[in-house]
Amino acid sequence: MNSPNSSPNSPESAVICSAKGCRADAVWVLAWNNPKLHTPERRKTWLACDEHREHLSNFLSLRGFLKDVVTLAEWEASAAGR
Repeated sequence: MNSPNSSPNSPESAVICSAKGCRADAVWVLAWNNPKLHTPERRKTWLACDEHREHLSNFLSLRGFLKDVVTLAEWEASAAGR
């Protein structure tokens, strides 16, 4: 996931969609894990814009990897509370 903690004026501060070639701002966090590689509690993340959320979710769901889809704001609030 791109770092939301970067300086606001740095190029790394942009939180962009994980879809190949997409440079749109991310709105969604798709939390997933590969049960063959990761422990059940581990969550990897992909970011998605509104346009690519369904496509990326379907890709992960078909493989049995998708665990949760939340807005980026919800994800960041949850992370701040830990």
